[in-house]
Amino acid sequence: MLRIAVQSKGRLHDDTMALLREADIKVSESKRTLLVKARNFPIETLFLRDDDIPATVADGVADIGIVGLNELEEKEADAEIIRHLGFGACRLSLALPKDEPYTGPEWFEGKTIATSYPTILRKWLNKQGIKATIHVISGSVEISTGVGLADAIFDIVSSGSTLVTNKLREVETIMHSDAVLIANKLLDNEKRAILDEMLFRFDAIQSAETKKYVLLNAPAEKVDAITALLPGVKSPTVMPLAESGWCSIHTVIDEDRFWEIIGKLKAEGAQGILVIDIEKLIV
Repeated sequence: MLRIAVQSKGRLHDDTMALLREADIKVSESKRTLLVKARNFPIETLFLRDDDIPATVADGVADIGIVGLNELEEKEADAEIIRHLGFGACRLSLALPKDEPYTGPEWFEGKTIATSYPTILRKWLNKQGIKATIHVISGSVEISTGVGLADAIFDIVSSGSTLVTNKLREVETIMHSDAVLIANKLLDNEKRAILDEMLFRFDAIQSAETKKYVLLNAPAEKVDAITALLPGVKSPTVMPLAESGWCSIHTVIDEDRFWEIIGKLKAEGAQGILVIDIEKLIV
């Protein structure tokens, strides 16, 4: 049995539970239950505050965990980063009142900065050779300048709308963060095997996220020209149609090249182009 620590609520909780569902790992959620066994996979889920997850995994109370890279760096936990999961993207930035002139990092000399991430901030200040007072606060960091608690804030930024609402502007980005899968460094072989199976499922889901399945009809004399345009996982599948002189071509393409490729296919005579989302992709 593998124990995974998961954020009990919030943005990463929702994304993590969605990923587990996509991987067909069935975990029931209950606000009153902190430890839940999956019904169809050898894991149990431990629901925790996000800032408790790094130490819980490093100490071996949980075998693995999903947490923001910012929390792992802040807690300086001795856990292994297994995988960046591609969701929960944000950044940790310094922000000032929007009308405050900013000249560069030296502006923070002698100032008071409110934050929930004193470790990361202190490292940056030391690297810059800046002496500033760090005021540690839990939650609602963005109101600190408005009520006179601090001259500036250091906090998580996603869209930036919260800063705008509180009449702040971002002046320095200290680090970028996303959700990471971390593991205790002393996992035994049995638990590593369960983790590998979970990663296999995650890979199949994430590989599909940036791909599209494309089916089209083309004149037989244009097959070579059209298949040359299609960067399939291996190579396109070509099958004759009932109508003489026509073929059906199937392939997988990168989503970010979709419109570029579709235009070229049409120019070569492709018709009946069908584009389908892919749920899982095993390569």
